[in-house]
Formats: sequence, structure tokens, C-alpha cells
Amino acid sequence: MGKKSKHGTTTPERQAARRVMKEREIDPSYGMGQNFMTDATVASWIVDQLEVRPGDSVMEIGPGMGALTEHLVKKGARRVILVEKDDKLVEVVREKYGHLPGVTILHADAVRLDMRPYFKEQPLKMLGALPYSCGTEIIRNCLKNPSPVQRAVFTLQKEVCLKLSAQPGDSLYGLLSLRQQARWQVKFLRQLPPDIFVPRPAVDSGVIAMEPRPRVGMPVFDEAVLDRVLASGFSQRRKMLRNLLPPHPAMPWEEMAAALGVLVTARAQELTLRQWVELANIFDSHALKGNPQRGEEIFDVVNDRNEVIRQEMRRVVHAEGLWHRAVHLFVRNPAGDIFLQKRSHLKDSKPEKWDSSASGHLDSGEDYLTSAVRELEEELGIKTTASRLTLLGTVPACPGTGWEFVECFLTDWDGGLHWPVSEIETGQWFSVEEIDAWTAARPEDFADGFLECWRLWRTGKTRESPAPG
Repeated sequence: MGKKSKHGTTTPERQAARRVMKEREIDPSYGMGQNFMTDATVASWIVDQLEVRPGDSVMEIGPGMGALTEHLVKKGARRVILVEKDDKLVEVVREKYGHLPGVTILHADAVRLDMRPYFKEQPLKMLGALPYSCGTEIIRNCLKNPSPVQRAVFTLQKEVCLKLSAQPGDSLYGLLSLRQQARWQVKFLRQLPPDIFVPRPAVDSGVIAMEPRPRVGMPVFDEAVLDRVLASGFSQRRKMLRNLLPPHPAMPWEEMAAALGVLVTARAQELTLRQWVELANIFDSHALKGNPQRGEEIFDVVNDRNEVIRQEMRRVVHAEGLWHRAVHLFVRNPAGDIFLQKRSHLKDSKPEKWDSSASGHLDSGEDYLTSAVRELEEELGIKTTASRLTLLGTVPACPGTGWEFVECFLTDWDGGLHWPVSEIETGQWFSVEEIDAWTAARPEDFADGFLECWRLWRTGKTRESPAPG
């Protein structure tokens, strides 16, 4: 056993860390919460919890001296991305790992890291012994919805780990718990003692694992509404919810409590995540919040020349693969980015796939432009006119479009967006170049109809249209 000191057990790893710190004149920042792990056995165990597979990409936040990185680079990941903010430490990382194939080193601040370029790198996993000072901000940024991360393992201050994983009845269960757990399943894995770090922190650390919460089984919800309701409910923990929540225009608190199955005297920390989601849905005023599609909608059925021949219900059109009509729209912001939506898991076709900014079928008797204007308002809350839409072209009916004759439009927009959560799970603005790269690398992430429309816009070409059936 190594010699004990006020800094903990002296081990070869600790000695090596101190030597590098001295040689590089690295003075760990107390303000940044810099503490470097020195126990190789613990580091190896933490990396094992990430469950790295050969096809994975892995991003490590704050590799520092490389305690975790040393084990990570041996796991055979397809790509390893190391994100280091510290000017001196990034040079250490470059010298130790920059020559390895598949390793990319970013000199960047993870609190402000743009995660959009990494959707094309999926499956993406994330690892990090995060600084105490900004660990929650890093998690909030890198795992905010939508995120390309599919599993994450983090080392943080123990109390923060317990807050993130807390359940109703736990003393630490609160706003931080619910904001993360709304989209992520958080599991506390183990506690870490202070003496495996240099310098020795004043508190214990912990390790958590996070995975996306399955959508099936949980009601859909508007994240902005949920966040507002949570903020109100936890603004004063000791007060009852009926004294904290904003008034509802149509439902008094007594009726809400009965619908949720809680007492009228309930406080914020007594509600489960599901009850909070149900409460947020009560406050969600979107007219289409619970209506992903209606099977009895009437569509015009067309022939191979896109001429109307009769009408049928939506469910019949889709079941029999009949030719019909639809619109796709690309919404562009002043930066030139395109908004993409991720389809809800409740959709009857292409659930959880990324799609055009807005899209939809023509109602019976409706023309393309009228449908495009309507879809923009229904799906994104954009009120516009036909004169502000630019026709990009027409995609003929084919398997990729689901036998739809599609007209594609482009429009510019510099305002906010508000979508029905029953139809759209989430959305994000992406550069045209990033969408090109993503669709090329992972076409399986997208709805086929979007790929056809994107190809038309970017190349001016469409695939030939074979006859159905």
C-alpha cells in the first residue's frame, strides 16, 4: 500500500499526475472545479459502464490528464471525440492521443458546444468526469432535446448525482430531477471517495448513467409548457401547488388534482414525473395537442397523371397504397438554416423519423398552395400567405413518398415556432451542409418522403416513379 498523506494515498498514478502538472505548470482551477482522477481501476470501471460497441462514436468531455481516455481508446469505438477547454491540458491530450486513428480533439467549451454536427455520428455515447462548477450546465447543453447522445456516463459531485436521479419521496427530488428525467432515465451507479482525485476535493463524487427515456408509455408533452409549470410548482417548495400554479381558464385546481389522483393539498415534490407531464398537458392550449392523425380524413385519390378519380378515407388510401397528394415545406431562418422536425412516435407512418419542416396531405378538393399555407400554421404556428412560398418542384408518386404526388415549397421565417406534440416530438435548425452530410451518412434517420424532397431541392432530380402494387 502506498504512503498516506493529507492528500490521500500516494500511488504511481497520483505521482504521474503531479509530475505532469508540475512539468506543464498546470495549476488546477478551484473555480472551474478541476480535479483529476488517478485511480486506474475506478477509471476502467467507469469506461466499462458506457458499454462501447465497435460501431459507436464516443465523445469525452474534459479528458484532462487522460485517466478515462486511456481506457476509452482501447474499446474499439469507430470514432473518439475529445473535448477539452483548458489551454494547457488540450496540449497534453493532443500529444498523448492526437496521433491515434479515429481520434478527434476539440479545443472547446462543452457548456457551449454545438451538438448538431454529431447527429451524423450516431450511435453517439458521451463520457466525462465533469467539473463541479459547471457539470449541470454541460449536461443541460449536450443532452438538451433533441440530442444525438444515446447513452452517457458522468462523474459529478455526489449530491448533484443524487439530485439528478432522485425519485418522489427523496429529499433531493426537485426541479433538477424532473427537468432531466422528463427526457432521460438517470441511474446512480456508485459513490467515489475524494482521495482518488488530485487535488483532493472536499466532497464525495458519484457516477451516473443516462439513457433517453422511451417515448412509448409516457404521454407526449410540450417541453416549454412542462418547464413553466415545474418552475411555478417548485418556486416555493413548502407551499401547496394550488397556491403556486397559474390559474387555468377552464379547470380549477380541485378538478386538476382529481384528474391527477393527488390531494388538493399536494406539494410539488409529491408528484411523479408522469403526473407532472399530465399537469403540463392540462395547461397546454394547442388545439392539436392530442390529435396525431385521423383515419377518417377524406383524400382525393388520383391516377398516374395526378388527376382526381375518386375520394377515400385516409386509412384506406394508406392501406391500399393508392395514389394521392401531399405537400412538403422547408422553412429557412435568416442564418440560412433549415428547420427539421422529428415525427412523434404516435404517427401512423414513419414514427420518430426526421422529416421536412412541415408536411401533410391535401384535403379533398384542396389545392397544393392552400394545403401548404394550412400545414405551416397547423404544424409550426406560422401564419403566412401563398405569395411567400416558393415552389421548388414536384416529386412524382413513388414508394419513397408513399405513393404521394408531392409539391415542395420553401419559405423564409424569422419568428418562433410552436408545434402540436402529438405530431412532432421535437425539432431543430440545421445548416444545409449539415443536412447533406447527415442524410448521406445515415439516411435511415429520415422519412423517405423527406429524402425524396431534399434530393429534388439539392440536385433538381427525382427518382423515376414505378407503378404501385
